[in-house]
Amino acid sequence: MASAVRYLLVIYMEGGDDHPVSPGRLAERLEKSPAATTEMLQRLEADGLVVHEPYEGATLTDEGQETAEELHDTYRTLSQFFREVLGLEDSEAEAMRMAGSVSPAVAERLAVTLLGDTANSEPVATASEAGER
Repeated sequence: MASAVRYLLVIYMEGGDDHPVSPGRLAERLEKSPAATTEMLQRLEADGLVVHEPYEGATLTDEGQETAEELHDTYRTLSQFFREVLGLEDSEAEAMRMAGSVSPAVAERLAVTLLGDTANSEPVATASEAGER
């Protein structure tokens, strides 16, 4: 799933909720081959997270958008932590690698405890709780 997380994040960051992100752009950003990119897009489509049109690109489904937004929040928190607290030079790349490994609850606690981010300090809903709303 780690690789899938990176694909979802890049699609989200490239505007894949509004317009297709080309397989070439994904391959370039993720340093993957075009064949590996196409294979992953097909997998993500089978999982209901993206709509993949060959040669056009991929857009996020509603489920993919929700997942990507959650991952992006975690990514931003990790990136800020790695940059400001740990002083890592390539904080974004490290955050991209770890975003899918850290739960939203842990990312929220990290933001509040270590970064002093109290703007979003409400309890984080689980995926099942979010679906019940």
